[in-house]
Amino acid sequence: MPRLADPDPNAIPADVRDVLSALPPDPMVKMLTHSVGTVNLFIQLARAQFTSLELPARSRELVILTVAEYTGCEFVAAQHAPMSAAAGVDEGTREIISSRDIDNPHLSAYDRTLIRFAAEVVRSPRVPDDLFDQVRHILSEREIVEVLQVVGYYWSFGRVATVLNVELTTVYGDEPLLTDETERAD
Repeated sequence: MPRLADPDPNAIPADVRDVLSALPPDPMVKMLTHSVGTVNLFIQLARAQFTSLELPARSRELVILTVAEYTGCEFVAAQHAPMSAAAGVDEGTREIISSRDIDNPHLSAYDRTLIRFAAEVVRSPRVPDDLFDQVRHILSEREIVEVLQVVGYYWSFGRVATVLNVELTTVYGDEPLLTDETERAD
């Protein structure tokens, strides 16, 4: 059972209600709406992570699944299972992440390095030099920063879900978040 009740719809400013009305109903978005001053920005950051990163979608999903596992967030793991599949992450790789077998030889060297990096960022404030050197060989500087931003976003998202006991009621597939272009096309 969620630790906070849904926000009072009458207390939500009109501009926030307008943004939320364009989204599918979601218990997490409702919970985030308690912070009317940041919910729009949080949604915009999510959109940017799906539309503006150099980091490939498959890599982004590997990072998100790893963060979900290492933060104990079933909500994010469930939401991103179908999205990761659509991005090319196979069931075996998802199982390896969920079992925390991140040195598994069935992972490609790229996947193993990326998953180990994301797990270490969640677990510790510092990443060992040898792991960082491995990451520098597979990612551009921009992609390294993007991975850190994805980790930070989903760590925060995961903590809202776990601390507030947000219930998973619907699992979404690979539905794209609206971009400015698709919003204008409607």
